Amino acid sequence: MEAWWQGVQKGFYQTFILKDNYMYFVKGIRITLLVTVLALVLGLVLGVLVAVIRSAHDQQPENRRGILLRIFNGICKLYLTVVRGTPMMVQLLIMWFVIWPVLFPGATRATDGNLIRCAVLAFGVNSGAYVAEIVRSGIMSIDKGQMEAGRSLGLTYVSTMRHVIIPQAFKNVLPALGNELITLLKETSIVTVIGLKDLTKGAMIIQANTYQALVPFIAIAVMYLVMVLFLSWLLGKMERRLRKSDIR
Repeated sequence: MEAWWQGVQKGFYQTFILKDNYMYFVKGIRITLLVTVLALVLGLVLGVLVAVIRSAHDQQPENRRGILLRIFNGICKLYLTVVRGTPMMVQLLIMWFVIWPVLFPGATRATDGNLIRCAVLAFGVNSGAYVAEIVRSGIMSIDKGQMEAGRSLGLTYVSTMRHVIIPQAFKNVLPALGNELITLLKETSIVTVIGLKDLTKGAMIIQANTYQALVPFIAIAVMYLVMVLFLSWLLGKMERRLRKSDIR
């Protein structure tokens, strides 16, 4: 037992203190949070757009669906099918090794900036598919009379969606969106496959340099857990505030 404890102490020293190894964790947390936040913003924008198109198509009578609406709905359904039907790691590899060189021929060099932008785009596109279905379920849960009331007041379809439907739908789907945020935060750990030095990559570098696996990997597990618990607390607080505003 004493030998094991001494090994843990040695591992702690090598993981955090030796050669300022703790900086790998500091930089890794910064990159992990940066990728998560930017990907979430992109996913929300893309998801809401897709959800509005899908909802507009489903709510319109078949004889009133225009050609453009049918085409956009078909594109959205294809996007949802492909993204939700393939692994996130495969999407990330395709984004970095296949799509990224085509979109940005001069930016294929593996710098942190390029890797972060590629990761944000890949995770944002992936998250957008799940956010789209979450938001669409929220939109479809709103009574049709809300849309009719908005249109009767002279609002356009887009204005009614923006000022009447989406705010109500957001309250309904906030817990599901919170789960998507937490899932996105944990999924960013796979950016190591393209070489981005996030939190997980930092622990892997320390393990390779010190031959200590216990402390680095337990440390990042605790760090991810703390971040998830903080996000869960924050989302719970938002939900309580929204419930209070409904009561008032």
